[in-house]
Amino acid sequence: MKNKVIITEMIDQEGIKILKKTLDVDIKVGISREELLNIIHDYNAIIVRSNTNVDEELFDKAKNLKIVGRAGNGIDNIDVEAATKRGIIVANTPQSNTMSACELTIGLLLAQSRNIPQANGDTKLGNWGRNSFKGVEVYGKTLGIIGLGKIGSLVATRMKAFGMNIIAYDPYITDERFEKFKATKKERLKELVEESDFITVHTPKTEETINIIDKNEIKCMKDGVRLVNAARGGIINEDALLKGINEGKIASAALDVHKVEPCINSKLFDHPNIIVTPHIGAGTIEAQENVGKTIANQIINGLNGDIVSNAVNLPTIHREELKLIKPYIELAEKLGKIYYQIHNEPIELVDIQYHGNIASQDIKMVTIAFIKGLLEPVMKENVNYINAHVCAKNRDIIVNEGKKKDNYKNYVDSMSVKIKNKIGEFTLLGSLSAKKEGKLVEINGYEVDVNPSKHMLFIQNWDVPGVIGDIGMVLGRNNINVATMQVGRNIKGEKALMILNIDEGVSKESIEDISTVENVLWSKGIKL
Repeated sequence: MKNKVIITEMIDQEGIKILKKTLDVDIKVGISREELLNIIHDYNAIIVRSNTNVDEELFDKAKNLKIVGRAGNGIDNIDVEAATKRGIIVANTPQSNTMSACELTIGLLLAQSRNIPQANGDTKLGNWGRNSFKGVEVYGKTLGIIGLGKIGSLVATRMKAFGMNIIAYDPYITDERFEKFKATKKERLKELVEESDFITVHTPKTEETINIIDKNEIKCMKDGVRLVNAARGGIINEDALLKGINEGKIASAALDVHKVEPCINSKLFDHPNIIVTPHIGAGTIEAQENVGKTIANQIINGLNGDIVSNAVNLPTIHREELKLIKPYIELAEKLGKIYYQIHNEPIELVDIQYHGNIASQDIKMVTIAFIKGLLEPVMKENVNYINAHVCAKNRDIIVNEGKKKDNYKNYVDSMSVKIKNKIGEFTLLGSLSAKKEGKLVEINGYEVDVNPSKHMLFIQNWDVPGVIGDIGMVLGRNNINVATMQVGRNIKGEKALMILNIDEGVSKESIEDISTVENVLWSKGIKL
């Protein structure tokens, strides 16, 4: 039976086509609140834009809901906390319109530096005021970027090419990201506003960022500063902005977003040095197609239990960073699934260390993937990427993670895992192959080289002649087809570990048959 998705606000047709390949899709644009509440229990996913209110009341009735998709950037109309409590994924499409928003920001910046809208309007009135619209060059000027996330970093890269000096303020971004985008980090907002000739904001709208540019910040700015807001209305206090322009402190401003939208009447509109547009940051053909495709794929991934890279109740993964860490996310989840399929001892501590190049990346999602995989064999569908840490905490499992830039055991990149229980430790070491495929390279001190597959066999045996042949005979007798086999040992004649990739799952009877082979200590069928 197919999963069902309801679409309450229209998305691009390309997105709908993707959804219809695997899901039952109901398009109910303009559905009333009452009707939606009456039928939402039938659906596994819902796609909205900004008008549908997805709140506690809706979640209480949505007994089968697994994911909410917001076709756009903001999530003001979605109760993320209520969703997270229920293990429901909330995903949006912040990267789908980033280029469009970036380009509009740059357009607004250049438009006010050269008075393009004013000159256009005056010329169309029949005037030829060449000397009336003297502007300023951006070359050599300092651009202050508040928020060095997806859009802010795109703006930084492009305006650096214009010869601007880039400074940025973002207390939640790593130093490595500032270095990557060649932006000088400012520890305090006051430092940024004091030094900037142009200022652009690229933060979400939160309690912390509402009125982040207010009268006190404007007072500290250079005379003749120019501002751009194509992020969210209310981040720049509109009353303080107008006062700053009227007093000559601010030379000009450009706003695509407004405190109240639709905004059809504002004192800002009357000022010749303020450029306004009606929230068109995502208003390109490419952006809307990207939004539709992206939210469709997010919904499908969420329903399939795969990575939802734009889930807002998970750590954010930028597109370029996802390419680097996705193989580790996939490897970590597979490695996590091994422990409880071999042991049944309760876990006290999980310690994950990242070594080498991977240590310079944001690895929160990799750790979450490991914990999800670790608990899945014992919690099944009750654990997901959202609640993995909560589930671990509820089981009194302490999770530690660390980064070490030095290589570990001659691997350029690796993740080492130590799982402690009351009777000892269980260790794993994972790395990537030259093809960027995840590998298990060590388990409990045994060096191996295994690409984890869906079905595997783990066999502990004494390292004596003939045991491999005996095991092979039993495998043949039980119609178990082997794809690859690895044998790891530490000391000749002592315990060894055999790991086999096999084509299908192994029955309980087959496991018992393998365990009766002479010199076999135990055998376990693993499903990843």
